Amino acid sequence: MGGSEGRRRRSSRRGFRAAPEEVMMAAAVAPQKRAGSAASGRADHLYPVDIKGENPEALEEEAHSYYTKILEEPSSAVEFLSIPGRGKVKLEAPLMHFLPLYKEDSKHKLLVLIDPQDKNTVLAIYLHSSWWLIEDVMKTADHSREGLKQVQTFEERIVLFVLNVIIFGMLERSLTHDVLFVPHSEKECAKIFWRSGDAAAFYTVKVKGSLCDGYSSQCYMLPVLDTMFVRKKFRRGGVGMKMLHDFCQTFAAEVALGLSCPVSAVMYQVCQSFLETHPEEQSRLWEVEAPGDWSQRVSIWLKIQMEQKLQKKSDVSCYMKRLQNDEPGQSDEGRMNQKVAHSPNKALPCEAEEFKDDPEEVFNPEPYSEEYAEEHQAHKQQWKGSKKRASQGEPSEDRISKQFRATS
Repeated sequence: MGGSEGRRRRSSRRGFRAAPEEVMMAAAVAPQKRAGSAASGRADHLYPVDIKGENPEALEEEAHSYYTKILEEPSSAVEFLSIPGRGKVKLEAPLMHFLPLYKEDSKHKLLVLIDPQDKNTVLAIYLHSSWWLIEDVMKTADHSREGLKQVQTFEERIVLFVLNVIIFGMLERSLTHDVLFVPHSEKECAKIFWRSGDAAAFYTVKVKGSLCDGYSSQCYMLPVLDTMFVRKKFRRGGVGMKMLHDFCQTFAAEVALGLSCPVSAVMYQVCQSFLETHPEEQSRLWEVEAPGDWSQRVSIWLKIQMEQKLQKKSDVSCYMKRLQNDEPGQSDEGRMNQKVAHSPNKALPCEAEEFKDDPEEVFNPEPYSEEYAEEHQAHKQQWKGSKKRASQGEPSEDRISKQFRATS
């Protein structure tokens, strides 16, 4: 059932048509009830993404008409919208804005309601003659929407926009996060990950051969995973790895696949887990700059390995310093004097760590090199010799020099 007939059959509490102040907001507008095939698996009450066949231009025209009406109505006819946990929010023109749905496109816009307490937060979107809370725009009543689904309809483009611009860009983005996604293009290749009726995540791809931008004729030389986002409440469930695996499987025939530069530290953690689980993909993933020529690629797996070696080398250096500055058998007076000799603001990186008598019980890295292995063994023998002499009452040379430096 479409159009006006569908709007006459509202009865649920999902979408909200604003009521005058003297009318309770419980008289809310329901999601539209439409006739559909039994195979579609739809419930009686639908969410915006479930409503098909609406003309995008007609939806925008409807929003503009509503906005104009709000501007022209006298203040005595002010309407309110009930927000769960917030109470009523006045529906007035200063709190309403039109946001562009697509990048570099002023043709398609969405009317949104801004939080009066936080001007950077969107509370609701005006769709199908109703105000829809952001959480409801993210829902579906279609049980067949589960897992990763290609974005195809205009309504799914709206869900992608809300995930990208509103949820990530406004509601869940950390203040220290240096990444901000712009709205996607109208033809952006994208998939949304649905879980139990909620839009949980998305990723987008720059297809091989597509234009890098609208200012040059350069085209991508390989498929590039451009953006990826997982909502907070769906994280730590393997969603990121599933999307990365889907990306690799979608372009299984390609020799090389790219991830847009710069790749965040969190994304590198996802890549590391994925590549350790799927070693066959280690040679295929590259961090790339557009358009993705070989000179613009860095192996993600190689970069992970190099980072691990650097970290291991740092840990070994930290361990050696700890070993040299925490000798067994040193007197309490010597320890106290040694601590005094150190500046309190220049503590060793691992000074807070506690090791047992045998350091190898706590930290036993693989040798970084043959030279390190020999050096490590020499330090170990020296440490054991010092321990033996201390037990026999013989001070070691190193111990004497340390006490001298601390007390002189």
